[in-house]
Amino acid sequence: MSQATQGRPAPAGVVTPASRVRSQVAIAGKPAPGTVEDVPRLLNRLQVLGVATCVVFGVVAALLQLLAWQASGRAADNTEQLVRVQQIQSSLFRADALATNAFLVGGLENAEQRAEYDAALDQALRQIADAADAQPADRKVLADLNTEVAAYATAITQARDNNRQGFPIGSLYLQQAGVQLRADAVPILQGLSDANTERATDEMGGQNTLPLFLVGLAAVAVLWWVNRELAKRFRRRVNVGVAVAALAITVVTLVAVVVSAGTSSKHDGLRDGSLTLAIDESAARTAANDAKAEESLRLIARGSGATAEPKWQEKAAVVDDNASRETRLLWQDYVALHDGVVASDDEGDWNEAVRLATTTDSGGTSAALTAFDQASQEVVSDAAESTADSLRSGGVVAWMLMIVALLAGLGAAATVAWGVGQRRKEYA
Repeated sequence: MSQATQGRPAPAGVVTPASRVRSQVAIAGKPAPGTVEDVPRLLNRLQVLGVATCVVFGVVAALLQLLAWQASGRAADNTEQLVRVQQIQSSLFRADALATNAFLVGGLENAEQRAEYDAALDQALRQIADAADAQPADRKVLADLNTEVAAYATAITQARDNNRQGFPIGSLYLQQAGVQLRADAVPILQGLSDANTERATDEMGGQNTLPLFLVGLAAVAVLWWVNRELAKRFRRRVNVGVAVAALAITVVTLVAVVVSAGTSSKHDGLRDGSLTLAIDESAARTAANDAKAEESLRLIARGSGATAEPKWQEKAAVVDDNASRETRLLWQDYVALHDGVVASDDEGDWNEAVRLATTTDSGGTSAALTAFDQASQEVVSDAAESTADSLRSGGVVAWMLMIVALLAGLGAAATVAWGVGQRRKEYA
């Protein structure tokens, strides 16, 4: 090409390399830097980033909700295990109270009381087996507890045999059995109770509300940046595909966060409501039977009222602090009858005190405590069942949100691809 030809302007309609550069730079919205931006490659990168962000959001949001739903299920399992442990302790102390009370009658013990003792001990052993099946993490400790319960049952059998023959050593076996139960079995039960309480509380807090919000916020932020990069190069503020994707992710995130926050609030209510009721009432039931055992030991060791009554009062205070509205009046009925036992014993009428403590008629402390014990057990069972059922509810909503999150992520990815595709067509 001659120098003269080089100096002339290009004919109209003819595309030259220089004009192509200026055109591409104008589309990019940048001042002419003397270089050409590879717009198709940039669009591919933005599309991959936007699509990947949407897909990752859908998968992670669904996974977080799945984990939250599973945490609620584990919280229900741990709550039921906690109540089982509490019930084991209550059943053991119920058996001890019945066994101790039977010693107030020399010779052959009351057949009805013996049957109640056997039922309470069998119930404790069944509950230990059920707890071991329900929670593998507790099996070793429960096996140790089962050994302690067996040792207690053996000691009570020895005490009963001696008492049947009128040997005073029977009461010594009885007291040693009670001391061993409280020294060896109770710490095991307390450890199990603490462990399951911690597990249940931790799982109740596993609703992932903040992670859900942060994942949605991060996805929307990435899509905002993608839209901004597209706007800088094509001089359009909003890419419809990217905007629709961001809106869908925002809506799904807000719904998921609201549901998660509501579930978390419900769990807080359960922890402070029915779960606390079950734990407190179980503690009251245990303490009530322990108090009944102290009442019997007072009479077994004649003349020990001055030293035995403070122990009874200590157990009674626990019942007063933890008994529910449904059982408090029944406990007060027992307390009034216990005061009659104390009055008779203090006045030197030991036989009348024993009669009040051992009779199964409505005017005796045994019948009153049985009424309290049965009502207390029912309260614990109802509260525990209500807590577990509430924790396991909401599964349908959780699965619906998981599916919606996945579909929203895939749908948002499709709209991002479509939106970037429109810009690619314009460029072409």
